[in-house]
Amino acid sequence: MADTLYQTLGVAKEAKPDDIRAAYRKLARKHHPDVNPGNKEAEERFKKISAAYDVLSDEKKRKNYDEFGDASLQGGFDPDKAREYSRWQHTRQQRTQEYDQGPVEFDFSELFGRAQRRGPARGQDLTATIQIELRQAIEGAELTADIPGQGRVRVRIPPGADTGSTLRVPGKGSPGRGGPAGDLLIEVHVMPHAFLRREGLDLYLALPVTLDEAYNGASVDVPTFEGSITLKIPPRSQNRSKLRVKGRGVPKKDSRGDLYVELDVRMPDKQEEALAAALRTSQGAYSKPVREELKL
Repeated sequence: MADTLYQTLGVAKEAKPDDIRAAYRKLARKHHPDVNPGNKEAEERFKKISAAYDVLSDEKKRKNYDEFGDASLQGGFDPDKAREYSRWQHTRQQRTQEYDQGPVEFDFSELFGRAQRRGPARGQDLTATIQIELRQAIEGAELTADIPGQGRVRVRIPPGADTGSTLRVPGKGSPGRGGPAGDLLIEVHVMPHAFLRREGLDLYLALPVTLDEAYNGASVDVPTFEGSITLKIPPRSQNRSKLRVKGRGVPKKDSRGDLYVELDVRMPDKQEEALAAALRTSQGAYSKPVREELKL
């Protein structure tokens, strides 16, 4: 039996959003393709982890998954129609138990779409979903996707695509009855990245730095999708300080967002008495008590 999405992330079904987020980040860092170059098994594992997080981190998707299971993950899934069908099944079972052999009426055309009965008719549009990586969403890409019922379909992802974007593939929907075929509407879902997050057109990257780099300042190399850049860290930078890199965010027509680098000051993981003594003497370097303004 295949793992549930909760099992994929190693969390309980009752897990809170913060627990789900923490579990995803831990697993994503371990299995990310950049950490495991050439490891196909790690790459597939990362895709499953990202797909699970994409559902469980979204309140609406998680609710549908909890109610309908894997069926809710299919392209074009409609929870309202699924509930209606479930009620119809329940009614039918009740009537069977009561030995009532009369027919139970249910209009299946409402569940799967009503077709016109007369004259030429254009085929219905079909819906599907596709998962892409953040880099593909930002830079744009052309890829071949396996669409249920349609086989392999060539899809062009425009630069700047985001979760919820809809791509239209003309003529790949249901065949018409004397008329043209409908279109295929593909909803985009961007998989979460292990190190980057997107807010609108801006990107945010958590950059680990040492105590020395944060206090004395430094020039460090920062990876981006367009290659490494050199970032100057000002002296006495605080943890979580943000440094803005203009024009390194998400493109959108004639404009582009920015990249915000958030400093993640890391403490040394080895015990050094000389460093400990130096830090004890550093108390006098603060202009005021660090918790002076902390009030509830």
